[in-house]
Order: sequence, then C-alpha cells, then structure tokens
Amino acid sequence: QVQLVESGGGLVQAGGSLRLSCAASGRTFSRYAMGWFRQAPGKEREFVAVISWSSGSTYYADSVKGRFIISRDNAKNTVYLQMNSLKPEDTAVYYCAAKQTLGSGWQKGGRYDYWGQGTQVTVSS
Repeated sequence: QVQLVESGGGLVQAGGSLRLSCAASGRTFSRYAMGWFRQAPGKEREFVAVISWSSGSTYYADSVKGRFIISRDNAKNTVYLQMNSLKPEDTAVYYCAAKQTLGSGWQKGGRYDYWGQGTQVTVSS
C-alpha cells in the first residue's frame, strides 16, 4: 500500500515557476514508477510526466517537454515536478500517481495503482 500527498501548488504569474512535491508513505515507494497527471476544469485528466523507480528513465508530455522536470528522492520517499515557464494553459489540479512497473501504458492513468488527492496550480496571464 502506498499513500501519496501532493503539495506545492499555488497561484503564479505566467512565466513563473513552481515545484510540486509528492510525499509517499510505505516502504516500497522506491519500487514504483511515479507519474504526474493534471486535470483542468471541463477537461479530461492528462499525462504530464513519469519517472522510473531508479530515475533512469523519464518521459514527458509534448506540452511540457523542455519546461517541466520530474525527479525523485527515494531516501525521502518523495517525487518532484519542477515547473518552469508556466503558461495559463498549465492551470489544473495536479496529481501524482504510483505504478508498480514503468512498463507500457505509463501515459494512461488507468494503469496506475495509487493516487494522491491533488494540488491546485493556477497560472495567471
């Protein structure tokens, strides 16, 4: 069992930066691939980024590539999402999620086993 708690969301102006954190409980955190998803009002949840258990592999949605960086610290049971050059279209609730293996389907929320409650990110123009 893994419990996830996101933090670090808030209101920021376009062009600014935020760093989201996702703290996990459970001794098996280091075995899970960790992903970030987001959901804007009236839109479907979408994949943002994923990182393998060893940090050896990372993948990003095209919409955030070059602006967002996903990382993790297994000693602290925490995964991060550094968001730079934020745009109003990045406004959404951001969720972290855990997947037992990176494998295939890491873009699909249905393939993840555990989810956090989400943190709101609002980017003003």
